[in-house]
Amino acid sequence: MDGRPAKHKSLDPLHCSRRNGLKPLVFATHYHKFKMVLSMSVDPEEYVQRAQVQESNMALHKAHSHKNSGVMSHYTLAGRYGTKPIPKYHLPEKGLSERSTYHLLSNELLLDGKPGLNLASFVQTWMPEEATKLMVETIGINLCDQDEYPATISIHTRCISILSNLWKAPKTRIKDDGRRLAAMGTATTGSSEAIMLGLLCAKRRWQLKRKAEGKDIHNPGPNLVFGANVQVCVEKFARYWEVEERPVPVDESTNYCLDPKRAMNYVDENTIAVVVILGSTYTGHFEPVEEMAHELDVLQQKTGLDIPIHVDGASGAMVAPFATPHHKWSFDIPRVASINTSGHKFGLVYPGIGWIIFRSPELVPNDLVFELHYLGSVEYSFGLNFSRPAAPMQGQMFNFISLGREGFTASMEACLMNARLLSRALEYSGLFLVLSDIHRPAKKHVPVTTEASKYCPGLPVVSFRWTDEVRQEYPDMEQGWVQTLLRAKGWIVPNYELPPNLEKVQILRVVVRENVTESLIEVLVQDLISITRHLMEQQRLARSVCKDTISATNMTNMLLTGHYQHQKNHGRPDGHGKPPKGYKSQC
Repeated sequence: MDGRPAKHKSLDPLHCSRRNGLKPLVFATHYHKFKMVLSMSVDPEEYVQRAQVQESNMALHKAHSHKNSGVMSHYTLAGRYGTKPIPKYHLPEKGLSERSTYHLLSNELLLDGKPGLNLASFVQTWMPEEATKLMVETIGINLCDQDEYPATISIHTRCISILSNLWKAPKTRIKDDGRRLAAMGTATTGSSEAIMLGLLCAKRRWQLKRKAEGKDIHNPGPNLVFGANVQVCVEKFARYWEVEERPVPVDESTNYCLDPKRAMNYVDENTIAVVVILGSTYTGHFEPVEEMAHELDVLQQKTGLDIPIHVDGASGAMVAPFATPHHKWSFDIPRVASINTSGHKFGLVYPGIGWIIFRSPELVPNDLVFELHYLGSVEYSFGLNFSRPAAPMQGQMFNFISLGREGFTASMEACLMNARLLSRALEYSGLFLVLSDIHRPAKKHVPVTTEASKYCPGLPVVSFRWTDEVRQEYPDMEQGWVQTLLRAKGWIVPNYELPPNLEKVQILRVVVRENVTESLIEVLVQDLISITRHLMEQQRLARSVCKDTISATNMTNMLLTGHYQHQKNHGRPDGHGKPPKGYKSQC
C-alpha cells in the first residue's frame, strides 16, 4: 500500500493477483462469469434502450419507447445497408432485404461455439461438400408425400433394407396365410422419436395380450425396466405414455451400466420391455444385450413370460457392426424385437434423421399404422410426426453409397484409435482417471478382424475425472472449473454427474467424431494438463497466502470469481490513506 485511498481498486481480483504474483487467466475468466451472473438479476436491455434513446431525437424516442416495443435491434453492417432498427420481440411491420436479414442473423450466431470443437455432442457436424449439395437440393421434399415423391420413398425403403441387413435381421419368411414377413421400419427425426415408437409398440402388444387373456391393463399397469444410466428420452416415453419407470441402479462394479442379473429383480408380468443401451451416454460402454437376453430366456422357461428387448443403439448401432463385427447385440439374438439409431450421430449425417427397425411386421400393431386417402393415393403413416424433411434421409443414403462397409469401418476405426490415444495420454499424465474401457484389452476372446476388436467394445467416447490423489491433495478444487476454462479456449467439454446413486462422482467427457484428429487431441491434452496444473498452483498459492488469515476456499473463490467474503475481524481501507490492520494479508 502506498498510503493513497484504495477505494475499490484493492478489491479488484486482477489487481490483487498482480500484487501477489498470480497469473490472471483463471480468475479473470471467472470474474467475467461472476459479472454475467450478476447481470441476470437486472435487465441489460434497459440500458441499451436508454443509450438508443439518448442517441436518437425526441421523435424517434417516442416511437421506440412504447411499453411493448422491446429493445430495437440494428442489423449488422448498418452503415452499408441502412440504419433503421427492427423490433426484437415482435414481428416488424416491414421486413428487411434478404441480404440484410442474412447478415443480421449470421452476425448474431457468431456467439455460438465452433461445431468442430464441440466435443460434448454426439451429433455429426461435418459432411462432404457433395452430400451437403444433395441435401440442399432436396430440402423442400416432404418425406410423408409418398405418391408425389416415389423416388424418395424408394430410397427410404432401400435404407431400411440396408440397416436390417446390417443388424442381422431374419430373412424373409412366409406365414401359413401366405403373408411375407421381413424386418420393417421407418425414418424418424432422431432416436427420441424412434425409441418412443419402439416402446409404444411394446406397450400396445402388452395391452393386446392382457386383453386377450382377460386381464386388467390398468391395475397395476405396464412398467418398463432400464438402467439408471438411460438416456432421458426413455424416461420421457414412460411419463408421456403412463408407463411405470423401473430404473435399475448402476455403479462402478457394473461399469455404470445395466446389470442383467440385477435387472431381473425388477421384471414381472407387467414389464412391456427391457431397454438395453448399446453405448451409454455417460461412459460409452456397451450394455450386455446377449446376457440380458439369456436371463429373460431362463425366466420364460420357468414362468412363460415372454419379455422383449429394445436396443437403444442411438450411437452404438452404427459403430459396432464395423468396429467390432463379432460383438453379439442385434437381431441375431431372437429376443431383440426392435433397434433404433441416430443417423445424425455415427451414421455421419447432419442433424434430423433417426431410424427404428422391427425384426418383423407382427411387432407393429395395426392400430398404430394410419391409412391416408387425401394425398392422391392410399398411403400409410407410422410415426409421431407426419411431415418430416427428406433431405437428412438422402444424406444417409449418400453415406451408405459413398462409404460402403469399408469406408464406415475405416471411419469408426479412426475415431476409436484417436479415443484410445486420448485415454492413454490422460492416464499417463497421472492427473486423470479414465472410466471408459475402449483402450483396455478385450475381456472375451473374439476373432480379431479389426484393430478395435482387440479392445473392449464401446463408443469412441472418453470419460474421465481427476485421480483420487489429486482430489485428496486439493479438496477445494472443483472439476467444473476445467469445463469453464476449456470453454475460454474454445473447447466444449461437459462436466456432469453420473446417474442416480452416483451423483457425487463428476466426470468430463469427450466424444471423438470424424473431425477430431490426432493433432486436435494433442492440443486438448496439453490444455487439460496445463489447466489442471494451473488450478493446483492457484490452490498452493492460496494456501501460502492465506495461512491463518482466511481459508484457502475463500481465497480461491476470490481469485476465481472476484468475490470475497470478508470476515468480521478484517476491515476495509478507511479512505484516509491507511488501511486497517489485516487488510494487506487479505489481498
